[in-house]
Amino acid sequence: MKWNEVRNIYPNQFVKLEVLKSHIEEDKEFVDEIAIIGPVSDEEATKELLSSKDNILIYHTSKDNVVLKLRTRIGLRRVYINEH
Repeated sequence: MKWNEVRNIYPNQFVKLEVLKSHIEEDKEFVDEIAIIGPVSDEEATKELLSSKDNILIYHTSKDNVVLKLRTRIGLRRVYINEH
């Protein structure tokens, strides 16, 4: 399903979706095809987003496109304490 179709079916609300097809340009992922799981209430949106895994997203239909900013992994730093 295309994002425009989702926006028509679920105007101005959060939806839970699965990314089926996307492409990357520079530091952004543009979602081309999705499968709708269902609408999500405003009150539950944050909780649902934090528990989402893999290709599952919570996104608001007020947005023109589904575009995700990609983050590069930041290495963890270790602090070694000399116990001598």
